[in-house]
Amino acid sequence: MHLNPYGEDAVNLAAALANRRPGSTDELAESCRTAGLTLERPVTADDLNRARAALDIWEMIVDAADEQERAGLLNRMLAEAAAYPRLTSHSGTGWHLHYRDAEQPLGSVLFTLFAVGTALHLTGRGMHRLRRCEVTGCDTAFADTSRTGRQRYCSQRCANRDAVRRHRARTAAT
Repeated sequence: MHLNPYGEDAVNLAAALANRRPGSTDELAESCRTAGLTLERPVTADDLNRARAALDIWEMIVDAADEQERAGLLNRMLAEAAAYPRLTSHSGTGWHLHYRDAEQPLGSVLFTLFAVGTALHLTGRGMHRLRRCEVTGCDTAFADTSRTGRQRYCSQRCANRDAVRRHRARTAAT
């Protein structure tokens, strides 16, 4: 999988890491590899700290009260991540576009991936397509990648749980 052009894959990686924060450099490396990200150097404690900081900002974007606040927070993140786009062909993966300076450590790469990927996701699909699950007690963040743009739950399990809850409430009312 190519973790490029920074859209859906990057925003889904941000959600996955936000929902299950890596506790160590090994966990961060494994999560990135599982998502298809090529790691060109060992993951350091600085990378882990930078990734955690990026996730803190990303979750503020998820929880923004409205589109203006969301755009403002994301613009600040993009300004910090800014670099000119460049073509690269690292690790034998073929030519593709990176929106970051060459030779960046993983923490900075993730910061940029989350910023650019989230911006492309929201501008391409809609500013409302980043949220938390609607099931009471589930605060899982997710990017709505559904065709209709009306995804309310983080998973089918939560959708089923809410359907059962609504059914039981209707049954109890009668």
